Amino acid sequence: MSVKGQEPRREKSLRDLFKGFFNWFLRRPESGIVLILVVFVAIVTIVNPTFLSGKNIVNILRASGFTMISVVGMSMILITGGLDLSIGSTYALGAILCCLAITDWGLPIPVGILVGLLLGAVCGAVNGFLIVKTGIPPMIVTLGMQYALRGTVSVLTRGVPIYPLPDGFVDLEPHRILGVPIIVIIAILVVVVGHIALSRTYFGRSVYALGGNQEAARISGINIQRTKMLVYVIMGVLVAFAGIMMASRMGSAEPSTGTGLEMKVICGAIIGGISISGGMGTMLGAALGAVFMEALTNSLTVMRISVYWQNVVFGVVMILSVLLDQYKRSLIQRQSIKNTELKKSATAVDKQ
Repeated sequence: MSVKGQEPRREKSLRDLFKGFFNWFLRRPESGIVLILVVFVAIVTIVNPTFLSGKNIVNILRASGFTMISVVGMSMILITGGLDLSIGSTYALGAILCCLAITDWGLPIPVGILVGLLLGAVCGAVNGFLIVKTGIPPMIVTLGMQYALRGTVSVLTRGVPIYPLPDGFVDLEPHRILGVPIIVIIAILVVVVGHIALSRTYFGRSVYALGGNQEAARISGINIQRTKMLVYVIMGVLVAFAGIMMASRMGSAEPSTGTGLEMKVICGAIIGGISISGGMGTMLGAALGAVFMEALTNSLTVMRISVYWQNVVFGVVMILSVLLDQYKRSLIQRQSIKNTELKKSATAVDKQ
């Protein structure tokens, strides 16, 4: 008798547990991108079962590593209300300068990598300085920087890849730990550090405050200029590092590398819940958005879709991601107005 009585209780407990988890999941900012990923993977797998093969999953994760590293910096910039369109050029120039330092200048590999990272930091600092000191919109500053850096790449290389590279450098990216590509491990560590920085530190609170209301952030004592400068420097360092690792993967520094990277990274961040208007989003969601973009690229390749049509798909995804961001922001604003009206009504009732 007691056993029979316990069964309904146990079923009810499991049902309540599942309901609680489901409600918690829906409230998470990352729930949208998780659902998108699940539906997308299911559809592509039905069309082409090889999509979920072990080898292909490793390829997706490996490619996602480079995008995830870049999306961490872009997420911080977008949350502040900024934008960086120069990351593809910084990606290429960081790799080019690193490889030149190793091959032509005879510097040790670690020093060459530091040279590339320093170049990324300088590019980010120039972007941040021009934005905070001149008041020029970030889109204009970084678009100009994109062309200037890409031109510098052409001047340094004359359109010729830097090749061959030392074995010690080429062996960096293919290295694996317990079968997991090193770039995936590094990307996860970068995402975790970025998540902690945004959610648990004064710097993270400053970033969100700056994107939510810049004037309120200034009144509260936040150093706006320093925060903006820092996020652009972080962006430059991270994207230069990703470019260096890509050069290691390819075994050469290609002048055209990084072309179109900005669109993929911005799309991934927005689809992952980062608002292009600033003040909203999480690092974990942005990382999942980066995985989605690489999964999309991989699926189109696996299904042998022409590269020309792939560009069409990416353009549509960009537009849809911005529309999704605007829709979510409008929902939040309507909910905020509704809550304010409810509070006013409750206050009026209490006074009566």
